[in-house]
Amino acid sequence: MNTFLNSDIKFLKGVGSVRAEILNKELGIFTFADLLTYYPFRYVDRSKFYRISEIDQETSFIQIKGKIKHFEEIGPQRSTRLVAFFTDGEREIELLWFRSVKYIKSLLKIGEEIVVFGKPTFYKGTINITHPELDSVANRQKAAALEGVYHTTEMMKKRRVESKAIRMMLESISNDERLDVPEIFSEEICKKYKLIPRRKAFRFIHHPPSIKHVEAAQHRFKFEELFMLQLPFIRQKIKRGEAASGIKFESINPIFEEFLTEHIPFSLTGAQESVLSEIKSDFCSGKQMSRLLQGDVGSGKTIVAFLCVLMAVDNGYQASLMAPTEILAIQHYIGLKELADKIGLEIGLLTGSSTTKARRVLHEKLENGKIKLLIGTHALIEDVVKFKNLGLSIIDEQHRFGVAQRAKLQDKGKLNPHVLVMTATPIPRTLAMSVYGDLDYSLIDEMPAGRKAIKTAHRFGFAREKVWTFIKDEIARGRQAYVVYPLIEESEKLHYKDLNNGYDQLLEFFPRPEYQVEMLHGKMKPADKEAKMKDFAEGKTNILVSTTVIEVGINVPNASIMVIESSEKFGLSQLHQLRGRVGRGAEQSYCILLSSKKLSENAKTRLKAMVGTTSGFELSEIDMQLRGFGDIAGTRQSGLDQLKLASLTTDANIADTAREAIVALLQSDPDLENHQTLKHFLSSRQGHKAWEKIA
Repeated sequence: MNTFLNSDIKFLKGVGSVRAEILNKELGIFTFADLLTYYPFRYVDRSKFYRISEIDQETSFIQIKGKIKHFEEIGPQRSTRLVAFFTDGEREIELLWFRSVKYIKSLLKIGEEIVVFGKPTFYKGTINITHPELDSVANRQKAAALEGVYHTTEMMKKRRVESKAIRMMLESISNDERLDVPEIFSEEICKKYKLIPRRKAFRFIHHPPSIKHVEAAQHRFKFEELFMLQLPFIRQKIKRGEAASGIKFESINPIFEEFLTEHIPFSLTGAQESVLSEIKSDFCSGKQMSRLLQGDVGSGKTIVAFLCVLMAVDNGYQASLMAPTEILAIQHYIGLKELADKIGLEIGLLTGSSTTKARRVLHEKLENGKIKLLIGTHALIEDVVKFKNLGLSIIDEQHRFGVAQRAKLQDKGKLNPHVLVMTATPIPRTLAMSVYGDLDYSLIDEMPAGRKAIKTAHRFGFAREKVWTFIKDEIARGRQAYVVYPLIEESEKLHYKDLNNGYDQLLEFFPRPEYQVEMLHGKMKPADKEAKMKDFAEGKTNILVSTTVIEVGINVPNASIMVIESSEKFGLSQLHQLRGRVGRGAEQSYCILLSSKKLSENAKTRLKAMVGTTSGFELSEIDMQLRGFGDIAGTRQSGLDQLKLASLTTDANIADTAREAIVALLQSDPDLENHQTLKHFLSSRQGHKAWEKIA
């Protein structure tokens, strides 16, 4: 970007310090370049004029030519509204203003022909246009037929920094002779992928001659955004592939084979076998594996991870498994210890709450190689934790860890340990390919045999006792239930059912000693958490009342009911994860979503989606549409928030094309020596590392 585009926005004609401050705070626009990349969210055809008689309930934004007959201020001084009576010569409508009344009043001239633009509404049989845009007939004759409309906030509207003002600011930039927008792609790339020149694209997107010009500009910028998003990840992957060497495992694995033939408690699915085959190939390649393993809740990722651990042990190496929460780490430890004991494999557990004495013993066994698998939380990356020979690093729910944390765990190996990162958070394929483009990608898309689809129902709070009666019936059949609450203690701000109150109510309905109801939450001591989970797993507890600490990792096949209180508070991904705690046995399981009657449209959509499908991947697509792709799986740090036009939901084909272009470019010119404008652009982008520093 040149000096002109880097200029402070306050120096642009028509802006000044006051408007600049509003643009800074409300839109994050600080420079001319920031404004240039603030794109319209829709376009209106200003070539058409309507008659008032043509307006009906379905009419959207319109423009009318006519005159103001008279106007008046109504209401007390502090809440005055301005009403102007406007006619096109045949019919009459009202124009309303609730802010900037004094300023608007100074603009109105009775009997002068003007153009009014806005969205009509009907109120008690009268047509109104609130805060319309006013223009002279002469100005409209000179203006473009197709006009961009820009998002504005309430604060901007109060200060008269509206869509029209933004258009005028952009005209000032576009008409300035100092404007220089250099092309960042080579002529070959532009020609091959049908990209119009960058300067033309900016002109067409803000001041389009036609809708075809808008489409050409949008295609150009969508390609550019998806190109820049994926470039660092793909380069990392290529560089990793060119790296010297990783640990090479042998193909013969006696402990692995023994467990697989004699001790595994169930048959692997075809998807699990396929993923294991991909991982085996990586292990034997002599290159470091960096693989993302994605699978819906209950698809069997953990057993695949354990089999990978056995291959590492067979080759004389240790393994680590890092989980984001203590509850999940403990659950992994309980489940995997049962499997490890069958083959005499010693595993350890390390969390932030581990005692000094336990740590001392664990560190010693880890350093002398007796512990073959260490499971834990962030405590695994502490400097004092030293492995004798780390060969495999597994990270569960990997999106909850930062890149630096993952790298620190890998550094504990003497020679580039293999890395397997797992997630049960359903991520659309295009998102996974774009955000985790530096990792090889494996998918378990098949559920274990014998599982029945979970039946999901949405009920309002007044049906709570019926739900509890249903739980009683299931308990009588030997089943168990979860009841999940969003909060531990009551909040004055959030009027949702809280854990403590809910627990007390359940004790009244399920009295001891006939029923055993226990409470579990994240503030409990690790030993208490472990004891509560063990009692539930062994069937000693009928109902486990919990917060979302059970969101991932808890595996109790006998639990058949998941009740989620205040379900409207949870996101789709979290609801799906919680539902995944049941349906792990052969019996029919149920998920009941309890909510208040007052639901936002967004909440209604989420709950309807949960009832409508059990597919995590279908839900992830809906979630991405509701929340935006940057929020899915905590990926904001990955650059998704920089996508202003492109959508990974609707522009998957452009993402694929951009990826193809990146691979071809880096194969022919890995250091971009022949693409200096692109290299300079990457180095100069705000918040970006220099190209040379992109690992």
